[in-house]
Amino acid sequence: MNNIFKNIAIWVAVAMVLMAIFNLSGVKNSADNQIVYSQFIQEVKDGRIAKVQIDGRVLHGITRDGKKFNSFAPTDPWLVSDLLKNNVIVEAKPEEEQSLLMSIFVSWFPMILLIGVWVFFMRQMQGGGKGGGPFSFGKSKARQLDESANQTTFADVAGCDEAKEEVSELVEFLRDPTKFQKLGGKIPHGVLMVGPPGTGKTLLARAIAGEAKVPFFSISGSDFVEMFVGVGASRVRDMFEQAKKSSPCIIFIDEIDAVGRSRGAGTGGGNDEREQTLNQLLVEMDGFEGNTGVIVIAATNRADVLDKALLRPGRFDRQVMVSLPDIKGREQILMVHMRKVPIDADVKADILARGTPGFSGADLANLVNEAALFAARRNKRTVDMQDFEDAKDKIFMGPERKSMVMREEERRNTAYHESGHAVVAKLLPKADPVHKVTIMPRGWALGLTWQLPEFDRISNYKDKMLEEISILFGGRIAEEIFMHQMSTGASNDFERATKLARDMVTRYGMSDALGTMVYAGSEQDSFFGNMSSKTVSEATQQKVDAEIRRILDEQYGIARKLLQENSAKVDAMAAALMEYETIDADQINDIMAGIPVRPPKPTQGKSNPPRDTGSSGTSATPAPQPAAKT
Repeated sequence: MNNIFKNIAIWVAVAMVLMAIFNLSGVKNSADNQIVYSQFIQEVKDGRIAKVQIDGRVLHGITRDGKKFNSFAPTDPWLVSDLLKNNVIVEAKPEEEQSLLMSIFVSWFPMILLIGVWVFFMRQMQGGGKGGGPFSFGKSKARQLDESANQTTFADVAGCDEAKEEVSELVEFLRDPTKFQKLGGKIPHGVLMVGPPGTGKTLLARAIAGEAKVPFFSISGSDFVEMFVGVGASRVRDMFEQAKKSSPCIIFIDEIDAVGRSRGAGTGGGNDEREQTLNQLLVEMDGFEGNTGVIVIAATNRADVLDKALLRPGRFDRQVMVSLPDIKGREQILMVHMRKVPIDADVKADILARGTPGFSGADLANLVNEAALFAARRNKRTVDMQDFEDAKDKIFMGPERKSMVMREEERRNTAYHESGHAVVAKLLPKADPVHKVTIMPRGWALGLTWQLPEFDRISNYKDKMLEEISILFGGRIAEEIFMHQMSTGASNDFERATKLARDMVTRYGMSDALGTMVYAGSEQDSFFGNMSSKTVSEATQQKVDAEIRRILDEQYGIARKLLQENSAKVDAMAAALMEYETIDADQINDIMAGIPVRPPKPTQGKSNPPRDTGSSGTSATPAPQPAAKT
């Protein structure tokens, strides 16, 4: 940036000098008294001119009464003879060499200026000697992170203790390599951090650099590839050359799947630019020449698509799983983010961690931020538990849409639909507890039944999956029994129930009729171009469809029987929803116990009823989602 300002200042100075020269040249042509040439000739004929000095076409004269003047003469061959006939003293001044120089400046100045501007911009496009322009395509775009700028340490990373332990060896090696070398141990050439989005892979890499206090080069996988062939491979070479000069050091490649996908899967053939970049990366990591002291750390959430040569020992010979945090990890992550906001004494991180299963570190950071925004809108000095509950509701179910209005009949239909979901969920033994039911429109949903798991779910089981299908059907069945009509609100319920039943039959081997065989194609078939793969015959596909139909019909019958036998509870819950719009777990338990429903907490507010119905569904994954939405 300083060089840019320096060059601009030089060219401004040159322009000012040239302007000054032009101004000086203009001064010669100016005088106090300027007269036109015709007036000058008349003055000569009248005998009032005493002396004239001819300077090119400029005439400088003195009248007989001592006044000075000047004029500009056209090409007049009789001028001198006319002056002499009228007794005028004539002086001739030879044309100075400066006028020639000035004419050169005048004629060549635009060209010189254009050349100077062109040179200036070409130097800037070349990066000013730092490799940052189009004439330095092959220069690496890796950014070196200054030690003073990176204050992230392992104390800022929570919820992934195993991953921190794995990468802490890198820090120890960089600090004291002889500790490992004297026993013949070699540090891994590369570490691949794999995990879902938002789990803290990039944060962990920054913490490694902050702890090791060594040069840290950071680059994205997409920074290697450009529209020009060979640029990616050249950038890889340049990046490792810079790293070797600063070894021991760390190279961090974020989203490496942008260049590390399996070769042959693209459409570019053997000369594909991405494959050339990958080949060069393979050579640099473990080729003929060693890279002692250069550790490569990469992050991706698509390890399944990476090339096998990239994952072999000697390259990325260690894979660190950075998974979603468990309940203890979520509590630790919340404590880290809560340090940045003023927290009220009633906030319990362990309760919030228990109520946020499936949340990643980024989700928990967003939860704390949303709670702080709620507190700020309410003019509070601290963030309390109610702010966190409202923020959790907003993240899970979307923002409230209080302005929506619909007819009373449609509002009642929504209340019975959600009551059907909730009552079936409360009556089935394996179902997750019902946390909240609302007919308040939120996000894209106009009604929600939210089930919250009591603990982190790692595996799913057949009996629980069957119950989830029954819960999904509860909304439509309640409409049929109590409202004697059907709405489009169950469309998403049916989609999710059908997908769950199909996965049970075709992927999980949970069908006695079809046995333990996979009838579904691989999810990677479409990525690798195998779009026409057929895994089952037409006859087998008919059996698969029949088995899916049987599972759906059986669970539909179970849900219908439960609602018919507990119609009073459905009516009571629908009435409570019509009155309060949102009921919590305590109110739901009152309804199921057959006692009067307690009033809502003071923090709950009334809103206008919704106007239309949408889709419904039940979560079949460990991630926290509304159990059913209408």
